[in-house]
Amino acid sequence: MMIDPMLLLQAYAIGVFPMSDDRDAQEVYWVEPKKRAILPLDGFHLSHSLAKTIRKERFRVTANRDFPGIVALCAQAAADRPTTWINGAIEQAYRHLHEIGFAHSIECWVGDELVGGLYGVALGRAFFGESMVSRRTDASKVAIAWLVARLRAGGFTLLDCQFMTEHLRSLGAVEIGQAYYLQLLDRAVDGVPLGAGRGVLAEGAGAAASAAFEPLGGAARLDVADGSPLSPALSPTLTVAVPVSGHSIVQLLTHTS
Repeated sequence: MMIDPMLLLQAYAIGVFPMSDDRDAQEVYWVEPKKRAILPLDGFHLSHSLAKTIRKERFRVTANRDFPGIVALCAQAAADRPTTWINGAIEQAYRHLHEIGFAHSIECWVGDELVGGLYGVALGRAFFGESMVSRRTDASKVAIAWLVARLRAGGFTLLDCQFMTEHLRSLGAVEIGQAYYLQLLDRAVDGVPLGAGRGVLAEGAGAAASAAFEPLGGAARLDVADGSPLSPALSPTLTVAVPVSGHSIVQLLTHTS
């Protein structure tokens, strides 16, 4: 089974996402939770121990450096997770979304070994977290911290975590009802031309996210035509100052003005 990327993006825009029963399953079904976990970008809980880990830069953190690798790592079975919901069709679909600029990853490395991270989909000013993985202590927490910092720097308004877990709750995630979630979602994807042709869609709707996920860091400049429906809340020229060090990540996460 193949998942059309346009259909997948349209599903996200109305609050629906795909899953499968296990890694080897052939079928994919669509999920619309009645309760949704979100992580408010101004409510991330940065503990003293996590801040210390980030400042020490125990992990080398990258963005979009190895998207296929992080998806494959998330799909692998582990001692505490004998199977996953990421089957072949889902893995292929997100790799395709990455190729056209809508799916992004944060990776944590020790040397040349990929030891954790996360991936998800960016549409408008919403980021939909799909899966995260940790093969070393705190790797996924560090990845989420970098994600939140980048989303804040990029002007995002919604971080969708799908289902609540104690791990997410400890980082500041909250659970909200479907009606409220859809209000937040509508505002975050307002103006994204999902009915347009794929060329137009790939050209604009993921542009802000591409700036926020600039792999090399620094300031990524994004030019948006005046009056464009792609990013209605952004000025014609957006410069995203991407955090590039542990100290800058901690500074951004503790700055709430």
